[in-house]
Amino acid sequence: MRVYLIGFMGAGKTHWGKILSKKLELPYYDLDDLVIQSEGKSIARIFEEDGEEYFRVKEKEILYMITDSHPNLLLSCGGGAPCYFNNIDYMNRHGSTVWLNTPLDILLGRLRQQKAHRPLLKDLDDEQLKAYIVKKNNDRRIYYEQARLKVNDTHIQPEEFVKKIIDA
Repeated sequence: MRVYLIGFMGAGKTHWGKILSKKLELPYYDLDDLVIQSEGKSIARIFEEDGEEYFRVKEKEILYMITDSHPNLLLSCGGGAPCYFNNIDYMNRHGSTVWLNTPLDILLGRLRQQKAHRPLLKDLDDEQLKAYIVKKNNDRRIYYEQARLKVNDTHIQPEEFVKKIIDA
């Protein structure tokens, strides 16, 4: 079984990925971490030195590689991963996609606290941050909505979440 967690940055993909991988007894991977390991530098440096297009190509290559080499896994994907190179179609063909559809106010609160660690957000004030989240989330929604399972409840219990994934 392959499970791909998708959603906007700050949606809780890494948090839930670690919990769900244990409950489902699947090896856990984070796509951003795999890109960082492969490139030997942070995503911020990749964007700065090589550009977003380069990052997206690497992200796709590693998505395909990890999928091809692991019949069972739980992969937390970066917020933009499903939106390029038909990656959402690829993930849907090779496993179950789960969209963590986190409400705007929760995303805003989380990302406000994490701004210093997120290069795309660090220089934004609160109004700019909110506008950025709304625009990017709306742009990506067409891809996120293609997930096989949508989870809107931020207070869902792990056992209930596991059941939804298995039933999807």
